Amino acid sequence: MQSKVFNFNAGPATLPVEVMRTAQENFLDYKGLGYSISEASHRSPEFQEVIESAEANIRKLMSIPEDYSVLFLQGGASMQFGMIPMNLMLPGAGADYVQTGAWSEKAIKEATLFGKISVIANSKETSYDRIPEFVDWECNADASYRHITSNNTIFGTQYEDFPNAADGVPLIADMSSDIMCKPIDVNKFGLIYAGAQKNLGPSGVTLVIVSNELAARATDNLATMLKYTTHIKAASLYNTPPTFGIYLIKLVTDWLIRQGGLNSIETVNREKAKLLYDTIDADEFYSCPADRASRSIMNVCYRLPNEELESRFLVEAKEHGFVGLKGHRSVGGCRASIYNAMPLAGVKRLTELMGSFKSKNG
Repeated sequence: MQSKVFNFNAGPATLPVEVMRTAQENFLDYKGLGYSISEASHRSPEFQEVIESAEANIRKLMSIPEDYSVLFLQGGASMQFGMIPMNLMLPGAGADYVQTGAWSEKAIKEATLFGKISVIANSKETSYDRIPEFVDWECNADASYRHITSNNTIFGTQYEDFPNAADGVPLIADMSSDIMCKPIDVNKFGLIYAGAQKNLGPSGVTLVIVSNELAARATDNLATMLKYTTHIKAASLYNTPPTFGIYLIKLVTDWLIRQGGLNSIETVNREKAKLLYDTIDADEFYSCPADRASRSIMNVCYRLPNEELESRFLVEAKEHGFVGLKGHRSVGGCRASIYNAMPLAGVKRLTELMGSFKSKNG
């Protein structure tokens, strides 16, 4: 049965209906065990199969090279803001950061606790409405690493492509809100991290994909739980991981494979985004603050002529079964988060509502 509402929340976000149904059917009795997978020991063969399958799915979907590790950690992307400089900052060297929104600001703030940080490109002066052109980045060839945030949920911007590390500086990416929305070349990155709660599963799991060579930078005096090498050696089982969350990631990645993989997912995601942006751009009733070349296909931000109309639109949307369309409290407006699991039908229905509302209020 389709959900009674279309959930456009930015995260935690909607999950595929068939994934939720499978989890529900198996919650009390997992594969005849007589108990739930959430009750199973993380050392049990049943859970071992789950975590190995989840990793295998991720490797398949993203074509991850063998010399990279796939880790299931905790603490969200916010924990990675500190773990990355702790593990990867070289003695006497700083790191480069590109500042494109609130989450990159937070990452920069944490990283400054561990070394000299250079903001090599910044779109704050234009209210984070764009991704700075690569040619304008003031890179440091001796930086320990270079950090970006691939998609910005609050401002609705996204990298269409990624720079090549011609100077050998590893590229690090926070992909929390767009991981697996399209194929990428993992070889371009030294480390990718993402909170699961938008495209991969529920909150509580953080996916880290890291080059083994890069992870080996960690010093001996770093706390055990904060070393990537600890979790690499233990295959994400050094301590009790978020078992049920990993199980749901396994189900979501099963679903992604059944959809035809990331090429097929990207096709649908771009169709959904085009429907919304075409509706917004049809005239001046709706407007999008993001620069056209930087528009996100995951988080579509838009405004109406005034705040009163925005409030009325959000009330009417809720009455028609749409939730999560209110923009982030820091910027206002409206935002439709159209992650992988948001069906095309939900976006079509939303554009119909937007058209109807405009005809009555335009």
